[in-house]
Amino acid sequence: MTGSIVAGEDTRTRDLVARSILENGPSTAAILGERLALTPTGIRRHLELLIADGLIEAREPRSNSIRGRGRPSKVFVMSDQGRERFEHSYDDLAVAALKFMSSQSGNQLVDGFAQSRADDIERKAIDSIGKNTNKTAALASFLTEQGYAASVDNKSMGQELIQHHCPIAHVAAEFPQLCEAETSALSKILGTHVQRLATIAHGDGVCTTFIPKASTSQKKSKPSRNGERA
Repeated sequence: MTGSIVAGEDTRTRDLVARSILENGPSTAAILGERLALTPTGIRRHLELLIADGLIEAREPRSNSIRGRGRPSKVFVMSDQGRERFEHSYDDLAVAALKFMSSQSGNQLVDGFAQSRADDIERKAIDSIGKNTNKTAALASFLTEQGYAASVDNKSMGQELIQHHCPIAHVAAEFPQLCEAETSALSKILGTHVQRLATIAHGDGVCTTFIPKASTSQKKSKPSRNGERA
């Protein structure tokens, strides 16, 4: 009986580790241990088992995230198999349906579906954000409610909207129109140009959208020679 209880607790802890990676994106063992109050030995054991089960992968960190001396710690990300355990039950049906649409009318119907979905996201997001002055943070909250586990990372030249989960990743891998239409919707929601830097559908650990800071020239009009504003 005791062995069953321990095994059950291990499984629950392992699920917590996996969900932490899913919701927070690529994470080192040290960060996961601190986040979940687990010992270095404990977190390594759970990570090794999750890797053995094919639910997560160990990767080298991106070069722009490496700081300080010494060998950088590996980061752990959700694998495709791991994502399948979270809200991917209808992927095969969706892909089959879109493939049928594409075979019947080329990409016209697929493009129309992608645009319709993006329009729906845009409408709901604008309603959710309302008059919130921090649009990016409000958008991240909205996307999290929609299952994207989104967060905002402030950078010197702007902000990065990070989606740690994508409910349609497998479908978008087959039909990139979905990502393209979604990126356009994000631009309209925020009222500024945005740039997709990475997508889960393309094999990256997270979806990252860069939102540049508004330039001074956009905020202020140029003074004319007589001192008046142009």
